Amino acid sequence: MAEQHTPRSLIVTLYGAYGRTPDDSPLPVAELIRLLGALGVDAPSVRSAVSRLKRRGLLIAERTADGAAGYVLSAEARQLLDDGDRRIYARPSPRLSDGWVLAVFSVPEAERHKRHLLRSRLGRLGFGTAAPGVWIAPGRLYEETRHTLRRLQLDPYVDLFSGEHLGFEATDRAVARWWDLDAIAALHEEFLAAHEPVLRGWEERSVTEERGTALAQDAYRDYLFALDSWRRLPYADPGLPAELLPENWPGERSADVFAQLHTRLRDAGLEFVHRPLTTGRPLTAE
Repeated sequence: MAEQHTPRSLIVTLYGAYGRTPDDSPLPVAELIRLLGALGVDAPSVRSAVSRLKRRGLLIAERTADGAAGYVLSAEARQLLDDGDRRIYARPSPRLSDGWVLAVFSVPEAERHKRHLLRSRLGRLGFGTAAPGVWIAPGRLYEETRHTLRRLQLDPYVDLFSGEHLGFEATDRAVARWWDLDAIAALHEEFLAAHEPVLRGWEERSVTEERGTALAQDAYRDYLFALDSWRRLPYADPGLPAELLPENWPGERSADVFAQLHTRLRDAGLEFVHRPLTTGRPLTAE
């Protein structure tokens, strides 16, 4: 299935890659339209997506130094992106000895909407389902889980435990029940099908071509699409120890492809991001 890059998702990805400026200066609307236009998103779609992100409290309207309309990240949005960095760019070496974190929750029927929110959030954090109301994840996800549940004010409904799996079923078989490994593997394969050829194309570019003016916009476009695809995967895939995974697991390969694209393209795309504006200030990434 072809990848879907929605305008709203691409805007979040853009801010995550290049939009956290040292001085929190607003990104002009005209600049958002230019940068998203390079990804094939038209101006009305950009404005509509920005409005939705503003209603969700992730973007705040603010004038630039010269009075142009623009947007800055809210404190919540910046925290979400900062938390995401640890998932998206880190490459942990999971060990079975790290143990597990269990989330056990009980939500009153009168607040059943919070039950759905809890399940949804735990799933997005990478938890698998060990039993009804009992969710499990690698132990290294404890701090992020605790922080997330407190931020969403869901902590009164949850107890967290750490420990090891003692049987009766072999742990690798239990893991195959707790997570849909086939679905996770399919996400990795989809990423590889879309972005491994892009990496090969960049590897084949000559040194002379890489010094050309087309480099910056091409690098920016290919990096934003790769990051927009990749940033969901470290949440769908909790990062299980290799000994618990099927043979020829594609996760390590897809992580390596993204890491190479990030190293090669992220900074190369800055030249396109920094091109002077007719209004407002150029975006300066940290």
